[in-house]
Formats: sequence, C-alpha cells, structure tokens
Amino acid sequence: MGVVGRLALADGSVFEGTAFGAVGRGVVSRAEVVFNTALTGYQESLTDPSYTGQILVQTMPLIGNTGVNPEDVESGKVQVAGLVVRELTRRYSNFRAENDLSSYLAGYGVLGLAGVDTRAVTKKLRVTGSINGVLTDRSDLSDEQLVEMARSAPSMAGQNLVPVVGCGSARAWTEDLGAWSAGPARPGRARYRVAALDCGAKSNILRNLTDRGCEVELVPHDTPAGVLRERFERGEIDGVFISNGPGDPAAVDATVGTLRALLETKGTGAVPMFGICLGHQLLALASGARTYKLKFGHRGTNQPVFNRERDRVEITSQNHGFAVDPGSLEAAGGVATHIHLNDGTLAGFRLKDRPVFSVQYHPEASPGPHDAGYLFDGFVSSLGASRSARGLKDRVGA
Repeated sequence: MGVVGRLALADGSVFEGTAFGAVGRGVVSRAEVVFNTALTGYQESLTDPSYTGQILVQTMPLIGNTGVNPEDVESGKVQVAGLVVRELTRRYSNFRAENDLSSYLAGYGVLGLAGVDTRAVTKKLRVTGSINGVLTDRSDLSDEQLVEMARSAPSMAGQNLVPVVGCGSARAWTEDLGAWSAGPARPGRARYRVAALDCGAKSNILRNLTDRGCEVELVPHDTPAGVLRERFERGEIDGVFISNGPGDPAAVDATVGTLRALLETKGTGAVPMFGICLGHQLLALASGARTYKLKFGHRGTNQPVFNRERDRVEITSQNHGFAVDPGSLEAAGGVATHIHLNDGTLAGFRLKDRPVFSVQYHPEASPGPHDAGYLFDGFVSSLGASRSARGLKDRVGA
C-alpha cells in the first residue's frame, strides 16, 4: 500500500491515503485547502506562484498521466504547499515527459496524497468554503493533533505573500512563446518596453508580452512610483504590467501605494497599465475600490466570462480566492467590462480617463481556446498610442 498520509481539516475531517512525493521527510504542511476543476495542466498549477500557501486538491480523478517536463512550468519551482489527488497514475505517457510527478514533487520537498475521495473534499469546500488543513505522512501525530494544527493555522485573509514569490531585484525577461505562438512571427527589435511589477508572475504572461514585441523587465513589487514615473517620462519604459500572485490583495500595501501614485496623472502623461488576477485586484484597490474573500474561489480552465463591451462570452482559466466589489469600483469611477457568468462576480474593468484596465482571469493560459489573447494586443496598442501622444516613435527601426 505504501506510506500512509493524511489530510486533516480544521472542521475535524480527516482523509487518509497513500503519500507520494517527499515521503519520509517529516513534512507537515499547514495551509489553506483549495480545489481546481481543470482536466489537464496540473504542472502549470503546481508551479503557479498564486498557489503559494495552499494545498491543492485536483478534482480530475487521474493525475500524473502526462508526467512532467521542463517546458510546462510557470515559475522556477513547485509552489503549492501540498497536492491531493484521487488516483496517481502508475505510468506516465507523453512524448515530452522527462520525469514522473512523484519524483518531481520529491525534488522540491513537496508532499502529495493519493487515494483520497477528492469529490468528498471538494463538496465539503463548496459548502463550508475554503478551509485550513494539514497534510503529512508522519505517523507520530494523532488525528486530533493534526486537526488542532489546522485550526491554529493563519487565515489567508490578511496575508501578504507577495514578498515570498516576487523578485528582489530587476531582471530582464527574454523568452517568448516560440512554437506555441498563436500569431504571426514578429521579427525585429522590441517596439515597446514594459516594467512588470512582479507579485509572483507566471512565465506564460511574460512570454505573451515578449511575443507581441515587448521588451519586458521584471521589477520588485514595491518599486516606488517615483522611479517608474521618471523612467516613463524619460521614455525608458512605455507602460507598467501588474502580475498575478498569492495572498490577500488588501495586504499588499506597497504595490497599492505605487499604483495609486501612478494613477494620479491623467491625459497624455498617464502611464498605460494592465493587471491580471492579483494585479487586477491591486489596480482596483489603488483606484479606490474594495476587495473581499470569495467562499471557495474560482480555480479551473472552463470558467465562462461575459465581455460586456464586445458582447461575447469567453471561456477562461482562473485561479483566485479574492474578488473586487463592483459597487465600490463603480463609485470610484471604474467601468465593469467583464462579468463571471457562474456567480456574477467582477471579472474585469477599465478606467474612463486613463489607459488602465485589468481582468480577474488568466488570458495567457490557453487550455484550448485563445479567446482572451486580445487583451495583450490591447495593452500593446495602448503603449503605442501613448508613445504617439507623447511624440515618440516606436523603437523598431529607430
């Protein structure tokens, strides 16, 4: 049967299964337990910095069947606190795979648990909401001890996890989509320069920006507004991107303060900005809106979103546990552009008088369709319009 592992929840529930990954190392992971409904893409989820501080439950009953490879990663390591699955495949089969999932998790010191009734866990989370839990393969701890540990774990609300996953110093990003590009080849030098506030950026977001002719520089999430403003006015950068990331957006004070200061300028001097997921929430807070914690969040690859301005529905990939209050956004002067069709929550907005917009979902994640690729194109267009308004030419050929 293998080594026994357990998932204990703060409500007193205990689920037993077979441990895999970093087995026998005394791992005791205390984190918020969440579920993802995606049928594929488990490696992207495991390496998404937005899952920092969370134990991930996969609703797809068979996980590990395509193995792992060095290309399908969203960061430099496994970010989840633990992984829970119904069945871990005994043999992977994919021409791109270089390793199995269990060995992959073991390499990063992350514990997994298989043989769990993930449907029962998911139903519990949908009824009670996201709940703290403990994942371990230690036999010396009783069920009661694990439950008490789960109950004493800190709530995700109020946690600023961005400093844990964001970069500490500026660095250039050069990788594009390569063979995965959905558009025409874009030869030549980069037309625009983008400063990406790194709150835990997914690699594929940066690849999409690069693929569309942007020279991307990752900068720390707490980069002062004055620094970004000066670089913009000198023509060193053409816009600011705000990335996805983990934790409570209301706790990321430094980034909110930076964005609030940048938003003070309107007209031709306004800095074009685009935010995704946590970046969307941070832009909303900087604009004067409020955020709140969802009951169990949105995590999956088939989330329907209505684009009010294009009068069309997009099938999107999402991973977030907080949302923006639409009433407070409207009171602050924002315009709701996208609505989640499952529960009516806000999925995107723009500002009326500045080239600033954002979405709550992940346009870079393409679980089949490329419905949301136009958002990157729109950001690039705003960069060009800003340069033109300031009397600057695109850099290609300059």
